[in-house]
Amino acid sequence: MADVVRIVPMRRRHLRSVSRIEVACYPRPWSPTLFLSELAQRSTRRYTVATVGPLVVGYAGLMIVGEEGHVTTVTVDPGWHGHRLGTALLLDLARAAPGCGARHLTLEVRVGNEPARAMYRRFGFMPAGIRRNYYAETGEDAIVMWAHDVGSAPYADRLDSIAAQLRSPW
Repeated sequence: MADVVRIVPMRRRHLRSVSRIEVACYPRPWSPTLFLSELAQRSTRRYTVATVGPLVVGYAGLMIVGEEGHVTTVTVDPGWHGHRLGTALLLDLARAAPGCGARHLTLEVRVGNEPARAMYRRFGFMPAGIRRNYYAETGEDAIVMWAHDVGSAPYADRLDSIAAQLRSPW
């Protein structure tokens, strides 16, 4: 799969596909206008898409605030779940974060999203708190997770191990 999946910067031309995936995945999807606003903030944002041939099959975003990188989204088209695309997208963000000035990464994840929570744990994210009723549309809580020292050699080794697993067959 790693041979056919490309992670490339999100561009305006990707927004129709990104919006289609967003609507399929979330009760309150981000609008194309919101994505355009994020893309315009080039010095503090990094948005990428995963493509297979001409298809956009996932996307991810990172917002930099001081030394913190906030993972804003990691979303995969439901028809492509189980192909390790979320891992590929997060790997790209985690590798880019130190170059963007981030020493630590944080994110929120739905309490009930165990597959995502497991993926984040592989990346060294640890629970740090709960945001009650964070997802207003469902009333679901979010777990706040952090990965520290993402520019360190041990963290780079962790990412190299994840990348090697991506290259290995099922």
